[in-house]
Amino acid sequence: MKKPLIFILALLISFLNLSAQNELIVNAYHRNTISLNGQWKYIIDPYENGYYNYRYQPFDQQESPGAGAFFNNSKPKSPSDLVEYDFDQMDDILVPGDWNSQKKELLYYEGTVWYKKSFDYRIPQKAGRLFAYFEASNYKTEVYLNGKKLGTHVGGFTPFNFEITDLVKEKDNFLVVKVDNKRRKDGIPTLNTDWWNYGGITRDVQLIETSANFVQDYFIQLNPTDDKKIKGYVTLNGKDVQGQEVIIKIPELKITKKINFAADTRAAFEMSVNNLKYWSTENPYLYEVIIQTKEETIKDRIGFRTIGTSGSKILLNHQPIYLRGISIHEESPLRMGRGHSKADAKKLLEWAQELGCNYVRLAHYPHNEHMVRLADEMGILVWEENPVYWTISWENKTTYQNAECQLSELIARDKNRASVIIWSMANETPNVPARNEFLKKLAKYTRNNDPTRLISAALEQKNYKGNPTIRTIDDPFAEEVDVLSFNEYIGWYDGLPEKCEKITWKIEQDKPVLISEFGAGAKQGLHGNKNERWTEEFQEDLYIKTLAMLDKIDKIQGLSPWILVDFRSPRRVLPNIQEGWNRKGLISEDGTKKKAFFILNDYYKNKKYSE
Repeated sequence: MKKPLIFILALLISFLNLSAQNELIVNAYHRNTISLNGQWKYIIDPYENGYYNYRYQPFDQQESPGAGAFFNNSKPKSPSDLVEYDFDQMDDILVPGDWNSQKKELLYYEGTVWYKKSFDYRIPQKAGRLFAYFEASNYKTEVYLNGKKLGTHVGGFTPFNFEITDLVKEKDNFLVVKVDNKRRKDGIPTLNTDWWNYGGITRDVQLIETSANFVQDYFIQLNPTDDKKIKGYVTLNGKDVQGQEVIIKIPELKITKKINFAADTRAAFEMSVNNLKYWSTENPYLYEVIIQTKEETIKDRIGFRTIGTSGSKILLNHQPIYLRGISIHEESPLRMGRGHSKADAKKLLEWAQELGCNYVRLAHYPHNEHMVRLADEMGILVWEENPVYWTISWENKTTYQNAECQLSELIARDKNRASVIIWSMANETPNVPARNEFLKKLAKYTRNNDPTRLISAALEQKNYKGNPTIRTIDDPFAEEVDVLSFNEYIGWYDGLPEKCEKITWKIEQDKPVLISEFGAGAKQGLHGNKNERWTEEFQEDLYIKTLAMLDKIDKIQGLSPWILVDFRSPRRVLPNIQEGWNRKGLISEDGTKKKAFFILNDYYKNKKYSE
């Protein structure tokens, strides 16, 4: 009985990513790195023949997995040897990139694909450490170097890394990665979504070089209760960190702060600042911040601002601000498929600014790091979202741990970005007791890990006291969030646009209100009567009537209509109109603006904050 129990436990630990992965290294952006992007070899493996033997036992949990294990990258040593695969004779695929848009036969594929990258590495004379860093891979990823398993990561949109210092060679290294994008009922997100399930190594892969004792993590932000002080912590990683000194410098502010590590790997600090230029949407000022140890120097560009609420107001640097926003999916505006490059991010954010936005909602999962770093530079506020979407296995403890893990990786990566002002816990989830406890626990975790930002979610709503012409927020999680948000589709899923003229809203909570979504589908170039669904005129009319309706909500502090650009979704199958695309974008997939784009643009031009 012992072997089956051990086997089941090993699978559980692998799926949960409880122990396999190293702690995340923050700021890969500004470290010594070697890119492994480019052409990789790949093998499609729907039966997972390279991972399980014929008894469905994982090769990587056996003492001698043999030639059948794809991660061994085996080659026949004699003509009589039986090896039924050969990476080097397989086709190439580009990393970063999803397999769906690169290979026609993989457009709808959900399953396992193996990747292999060969590389040499010049081992430095000075003793240091080396990590394989993945910005994201969708969804469950098993990573092997030179036949040795490094670990497992679960989640399609957050970074992870593994140390390879003792495994790397100067010549002929092979990194093998098993990526499985099958949807799971107990996954985050779950089986049912309204976006394309892009599989593959979808973001950058790098080797990160560090010193023997290195700065692994840091949090450097304004004290949320005293904006004349910067506070945070620094975390070191290494065998000899006790007794070390770390120096934080902000040269422009003439700040030099020394931190001594006594008996722990993390040390907190606080320092007073004078004449600080606060980061804002009008002046997105970033300071060079330098973190030094005796072994290394890390640099970052960080903006300092306050974000908070007062009654129904959202306050940026203690001043009310109206969030002129738009929702965005992470699809490339420059080519088909999942977006991942800095050019992708820049184009999307430039379109948002052209629309008149000072704010974007990154839906429905963490986007790539380029988005938030460019938002820092461009002065765009950001809502980031954990992919807790629609119907989750609320009572499943492993599902919660998965959600918390993905949220923790997002916070770890982006907690120093001034642009990020809202962590969203979920989108359109049902009001049931198990869900309420799930989200409350996530919110508590978030506040413990980052007390400097606001918390929200797309909440549930209903008729007010049974009156179908008055709507209200009906969601106990409204008591937990800082900002009330909800999606509404009056005029599209709920009646026709004329219904907007009959609906009012009564929000009883004394908190700011954001409309996280509204919209209508339109095929770009399809014109007709405003009462004809799918025409640009219908979408235009809905925007006109919806904006007038939302202006009547006295606590409204912003909105992020759905959505900036048409995006892929297998749910959307209407011939000649959708053809696999969600058509609610204000811009078509080829970059052409629809009529509603200019309605929202005019609205934002005239929308100034008013008491």
